[in-house]
Amino acid sequence: MNPIFLIVILFPVIEIYLLIKIGSEIGAITTILLIFTTAVIGVYYAKYEGLNTLKSGFVQLSRNQSPTYEVVSGAAIAFAALLLIIPGFLSDLIGFLLIFPFSRKLILNKFTKNYKNEKHVKKDYIDGDFEDIEDDDDRKI
Repeated sequence: MNPIFLIVILFPVIEIYLLIKIGSEIGAITTILLIFTTAVIGVYYAKYEGLNTLKSGFVQLSRNQSPTYEVVSGAAIAFAALLLIIPGFLSDLIGFLLIFPFSRKLILNKFTKNYKNEKHVKKDYIDGDFEDIEDDDDRKI
């Protein structure tokens, strides 16, 4: 079975289960207030981290370097803000893990280890072989 299909099915089931379990322990009003609080705090912190990432990206550009990590990090922060707005405790946990720089770096390094940024050196020559051909040879072009 497709893993993405399983995630799409299991994610809401786990969210509903956690909402019911935590809501039965701490109460419905407290659960709702907790969800709103995590959304407000998370979106505020996402804005803060997003501006820091944008600033870091401009610093990379001013040094004539590619801001690859900053672009990917900015996308992760935007996704984390979306997860924090969605009501639920699992989405909040994943969102907060993506917002904090230390855990975001660990997660992004795990997903991008196959795509490391290699320095591309521009060559001023063309590498190849040659063969001298006599004028009376039939192989000349």
